[in-house]
Amino acid sequence: MLLSSIVKAYKNVRVLCIGDVMLDHFLYGKVERISPEAPVPVFNYRSEKSMLGGAGNVVANLKTLGCRADLISFIGSDAAGSEVRRQLDAVSEHSLLIEVSGFPTIEKTRVIAGNSHLLRIDNERRFDDVADADTVLEAELDARIRAADIVLLSDYAKGMLSPARCQRTISACREAGKPVIIDPKGSDYSKYSGATVVKPNLKEFNQATGMSATPDRPDFFELLREGARRLFEMHGIENLLVTLSEHGMAFVSAKEPDRLFHIPTEAREVFDVSGAGDTSLAAFGASLAAGADIQDAMKLANIASGIAVGKLGTSCVSDQEILDALSRRRTSGKGLGWKQKSKIVTVREAAEIAAQLREQGRKIGFTNGCFDLLHQGHLHSLMQARQYCDALMVGLNTDASIKRLKGPERPIQDEKTRALLLASLEFVDFVIMFDDDTALPTVDAVRPDLILKEGYTIDRWPEAQFVESYGGKAVTLSRLEGFSTTNTIARMKK
Repeated sequence: MLLSSIVKAYKNVRVLCIGDVMLDHFLYGKVERISPEAPVPVFNYRSEKSMLGGAGNVVANLKTLGCRADLISFIGSDAAGSEVRRQLDAVSEHSLLIEVSGFPTIEKTRVIAGNSHLLRIDNERRFDDVADADTVLEAELDARIRAADIVLLSDYAKGMLSPARCQRTISACREAGKPVIIDPKGSDYSKYSGATVVKPNLKEFNQATGMSATPDRPDFFELLREGARRLFEMHGIENLLVTLSEHGMAFVSAKEPDRLFHIPTEAREVFDVSGAGDTSLAAFGASLAAGADIQDAMKLANIASGIAVGKLGTSCVSDQEILDALSRRRTSGKGLGWKQKSKIVTVREAAEIAAQLREQGRKIGFTNGCFDLLHQGHLHSLMQARQYCDALMVGLNTDASIKRLKGPERPIQDEKTRALLLASLEFVDFVIMFDDDTALPTVDAVRPDLILKEGYTIDRWPEAQFVESYGGKAVTLSRLEGFSTTNTIARMKK
């Protein structure tokens, strides 16, 4: 799948997050002098704000990514708990916040002068032995896991994800066939036994494995593989994803423990790393639930966390920010096949490009199709179409769109392959992926001067009728007989 298609599929994903929710409280001001009472800075208060932290920040990120997300967590019966509930209502429809009598809601207050943290004040008590809360949790857990596409455990070592609760949750996920991704804490990974993916940072990885792996060591990746093997053998974890801060991410699977996949970080100016791990977890989990493979999910999580560290405070990252980042990467001129990839654009980008071309007096042509198993008939039509215009834009049905139109056995080639093949043709200027059943919404956005296709008359061609309604022209192309995807598939099956 194209990375942009994965991001667009977030809207179809439902995620259940379980873990330690907290309220992140920020006090903003200036420091301009030292106190005469003691050698400490005098903080001149200006403003404040509160936002969801911990597992709550994971859910907030899932919401801005476009997912439906729910949370299960413990809070206290206090003002901070009421504020957590109020803010969670804005990002989640069916979350379960269990009030625990005698415990405060976890709250972290950060004092910030300019772009610098001066102090953090924590108010917390571990939720380890809370029998009444466990009764409520037990009654809800299985049904909520079954309703989700994927389950994320956000462990901040505040007691919500005790060893018993972790194992109960992982067991329920495995029984329901749901992947469970864990952002861990501490050195005891026995509580995560059976997890689909455990996602420690490098410091947590070293603590859990007893390794001393650092990126400056020549044997760094071998140490990562060795540590991963230890965790696989000791705790039955299926996969390990180690986040490496400015050095990117590394992935090892228990199925192939000698193989390591590494991606570098997205270069960013770093303002604040607060919440970047939450953003990474949200994007990684949402991507897997949307159908991405591990490597593509890593790439999107890496991009999302790179955006997050460029913001001050615990911040969320949106699906549009990721799409914009992908667009910038496509046009940056870097990487294998970049010239072809830069021709694959979103509908919004295509509309902007079309407007610019119109200002230059250039004539825009548009055609569309599935282009599965690209053959000579397709090439004949596309070459014809390009002769009528200065720039040819080709609308391409996504995999999901083709399955709705042609059934579960199609397409033969995935959308990423089909898009790259089209973009590799010199007579195709831009490829536009669309997920609708018809190309009409894309045509409406682009407003081409010409719409061109073989085998259609105007009365059977709604897109052509629309183009002619605003003064454009429809052209019926000649067909090269004897070529079709259906016939090609039939011959392959003989």
